[in-house]
Amino acid sequence: DDAIIDVENIERRLAANATLEKPRASLIVVLEASLEVRSAVVYATIVVVLVFLPVYFLDGLSGSFFRPLAVAYVLAVSASLVVALVITPALSLVLLPKHVRARESARKKAGAHAHERGPLTRILERAYAPLLGWFISRARLATVGFVVTLGGAVALVPTLGEAFLPDFHETDFLMHWIGKPGTSVAEMDRITARVAVELRAIPGVRNFGSHIGRAEVADEVVGQNFAELWISLDENVNYEESVARIRTVVDGYPGIYRDVQTYLQERMKEVLTGASGSIVVRIYGDDLGVLRERAAEVGKALTGLPGVANLKVEPQVLVPQLEIALDPAALVRFGLTPGDVRRTVATLLQGTRVGEVYRNDQVVEVVVWGDDVLRSDVSAVRDLRIPLPTGGGTPPAAAAPVGAIAPVGAATPPSATGSDVRLADIASIAFVPAPNLVQREAASRRIDVTCDARGRDLGAVVGDVRKAVEKVPFPTGHHAEILGEYASRSVAQTRLTLMSLLSLLGIALVLYADFRSARVMAFLLSTLPFALVGGVVAVVLTGGVVSLGSLVGFVTVLGIAARNGIMIVSHFRHLESEEGVPFGKELVVRGAMERVVPIAMTALATGLALVPLVMAGGKPGSEIEYPMAVVILGGLFTSTLLNLLLVPPLYLRFGRSVHSDTKDDADIALENEVATSP
Repeated sequence: DDAIIDVENIERRLAANATLEKPRASLIVVLEASLEVRSAVVYATIVVVLVFLPVYFLDGLSGSFFRPLAVAYVLAVSASLVVALVITPALSLVLLPKHVRARESARKKAGAHAHERGPLTRILERAYAPLLGWFISRARLATVGFVVTLGGAVALVPTLGEAFLPDFHETDFLMHWIGKPGTSVAEMDRITARVAVELRAIPGVRNFGSHIGRAEVADEVVGQNFAELWISLDENVNYEESVARIRTVVDGYPGIYRDVQTYLQERMKEVLTGASGSIVVRIYGDDLGVLRERAAEVGKALTGLPGVANLKVEPQVLVPQLEIALDPAALVRFGLTPGDVRRTVATLLQGTRVGEVYRNDQVVEVVVWGDDVLRSDVSAVRDLRIPLPTGGGTPPAAAAPVGAIAPVGAATPPSATGSDVRLADIASIAFVPAPNLVQREAASRRIDVTCDARGRDLGAVVGDVRKAVEKVPFPTGHHAEILGEYASRSVAQTRLTLMSLLSLLGIALVLYADFRSARVMAFLLSTLPFALVGGVVAVVLTGGVVSLGSLVGFVTVLGIAARNGIMIVSHFRHLESEEGVPFGKELVVRGAMERVVPIAMTALATGLALVPLVMAGGKPGSEIEYPMAVVILGGLFTSTLLNLLLVPPLYLRFGRSVHSDTKDDADIALENEVATSP
């Protein structure tokens, strides 16, 4: 953009110079033409950099997505500025003077108008001139139209939906496949094998994979009832139809909690909350029973809400568990300690690793544990023999091997021998109900109710979820929080808004430093919101959902509008201060006509660069850029209209002469006194 502005002004000045009777040196013309726009180009670039600073300060997941974009854009704009300041004038001096002189000479011989531009430029200027005249002659009507249009856009904002990030159209899917707590590995394997056959029968499914449970050392603590399914789609099949078929197959297993997500979606949800849903109602408290009851109530309240999909109450349930409660008095009587008993029981029931051996280039662990019957028969656990310390217990008798079990039907062994004691004599052993899982966060126990948004925008669904949760009563010490993508979006939006206000303050300072006029600064800042109208309309036309990418697009549009505003107002003031054109209609018309080409060219160049992203329509690889490109393209349209059709008449109506800006209060007071004196 900087190079386009610089070259257009140089070319126009060289063409005008070529029509003079005594043309000046090309070096002087190129230098003056470049310096004429240099201040505007530099300040406009600073404004663009300031506009993108809020994006750079996004943190978390949103920062990971958009911070590299902001850095790349700022570096590209900075490089463009350096090229426009250093390389473009030099190349223009080398390449343009001879070409312009030859062109103007040919036009004179052909009898054409001096300094006649190219065909596209002529069409643009001929179409623009009557429109500009109409708007300037109706400045008040233009002002009313500006306010009404802006008000209409503001009225549309509450109707827009909200989302964190767009859906990613990846071809690799991950599905959680979770049975009831206590479901055996064999049953999970049977169900998984059955759904694998159905999924592989869908046209376009290339492969299938799964895993059940977890490894001994894993990043997630899950039970054997937890499985993950993986499938990949062919890129050439219809994406929406294939996903619908996959959902149909998966929904055919109502007894299983299941979902269909792409890998990136699943990873983002895990990073944000550690849960698999985009909306997470996390309930905190100390009483596990109350947590389970309130979670069930919340799940019931969310059932049937429009847009709620994949609703799941975290399966924290009571399961039978073998409990061994040691008797302290009995332990003292036999000279045992709780640690001795726990270590022995753990070794015999669970096993203890004591070493490793190498076999066929493989490491094989050596584990000591008891007979298999200990893990399937409660009576065998009761009859487990616990060794006594040397000299402890009653007088010696025939000792049974450690971990040995009395034969079925045999007489009950004595309570203790000289070397061991029966486990049932020093502990009570029984099955008791116990929670299958206890989750903790922020020094409190917690349970999750998760769901996704489908068929409605995320913001609307979260609003309904919040209302439903507020109706559920929570006892003292217990409360619920709504987390997930929407919460992260709200945090990112708040940070972006606050940083944008600081950025706007910086832009105001830059405008004042450029124009040295608070009036011009306020004028330009007041026109910026109109540039956002096109972005709002573009969002409405493409689904009406504002994602974080859309917000970044709106920030970008503000920078573009401010840049073009600086260019045209700076030229108005240049004509008045340097070329002596008096403030009035002639000044505004000439300045606008001389700036229509560079503003239109930069807008057209930017728009053409964005068209491929918009045409892609959110295809894989362009999901992040698509909503941003849509907003920028719509905002670019209204920003161009703003600077070409509204800024000139508004400047004529609300602006004032450069000379009046430079006068101090004493000069103005003196002029007023002279004007009012008889």
